[in-house]
Amino acid sequence: MIRALFISHTAAPSGAELATMRLLSALDRAAVEPVMLFTENGPMIRRMRARGLRTLLLPNHFDSRSMTIQGAGLRRLLVGSFGLIRLGCRVGTKARRLEVDVLVAESSKALLIGAVAARRARVPLIWSVHDRISAQYFGRVLAGVLRLLGWVVSDGYLVNSRSTASSLITWRRPVAVVYPGIEPDPEPVAARSPQRSPSDVVVAMVGRVTPWKGQDVLLRALAEVKVSPRQVFLVGGSFFGEEAYRAELTQLADELPLEVTFTGHVEDPQEHLRRADILVHCSVLAEPFGQVVVEGMQAGCAVIASRPGGPAEIVESGVSGLLVDGGDTAQLTAALDTLIADPALRTRLAEAGVRRARDFDIAESARLAATFLTSVAEAHRG
Repeated sequence: MIRALFISHTAAPSGAELATMRLLSALDRAAVEPVMLFTENGPMIRRMRARGLRTLLLPNHFDSRSMTIQGAGLRRLLVGSFGLIRLGCRVGTKARRLEVDVLVAESSKALLIGAVAARRARVPLIWSVHDRISAQYFGRVLAGVLRLLGWVVSDGYLVNSRSTASSLITWRRPVAVVYPGIEPDPEPVAARSPQRSPSDVVVAMVGRVTPWKGQDVLLRALAEVKVSPRQVFLVGGSFFGEEAYRAELTQLADELPLEVTFTGHVEDPQEHLRRADILVHCSVLAEPFGQVVVEGMQAGCAVIASRPGGPAEIVESGVSGLLVDGGDTAQLTAALDTLIADPALRTRLAEAGVRRARDFDIAESARLAATFLTSVAEAHRG
């Protein structure tokens, strides 16, 4: 058995943190004893502890938001980096006291913390990569720096898709593709209502309300469909200063005009997914994985998802859902027209989607992660 310390710079309940919580909950304790360490306070601490996970808080003494991912000046990056390095020394001391066998950095900021901590604790460092390290997400310069830093300081990668792996420098580094697994749905799909007639269709989109997720693309596509759905739900909240985009979407819905319900942040989107006939994922950038696509399949929705990126590894277009090019409004309109008009097709795709979702069971993800972490730890021992 090994002990693994997972490090996150944030305890906000975003996709990466929730995926980590599910993974740690599913790990076989006979193989890996997980310890979660947050460097900021937040809701995930309570949620992890509620699951019986050993969860620690080692608060930083500076505002890590001073080191922003996009648009940060050199001075802010240097100041933020220095703060993370100092924090890494403290984490390394903590790791030595805990006698951990491997550190796992859960973000780019955690990578810098972990780089220092792993050397201090004399254990290997794994970078768990939840984002594509590309210019589209980080800017060309910072993406290049992160790719190089990851290759230099880490002893291997846990990645959430092959698409994410392709954005890294992996030469002479072990890589494990561990898809963010889903937990069993407590309410079986058989309990949901059959696919509705065209005029009664319910469409949902679930995700953080931010420009790259493409909520505006969905609204413009819906304005052009031949048969308007009865209800449209945009499920998700605005974070990190992106409330202005949420206001733009409200104005756009009024101008088109469309009847759209903005739910704001919800703890569990399953209720909305079970009510929806069609789930739309339409990120305009390549999605690292697309966890909500799998969740929509599990809930029995007919899914439309955007490519390239992780969704193309999940959906076989025409079999378990439909794929469209990210940001292409015309393609999305055509896909919506096809599904809205054909309840039988929606039923067939949804049933295939339920079967496909079973391939992403959290138990399998946990098994793969445990095997990988154990192999790295044992190799480091000698």
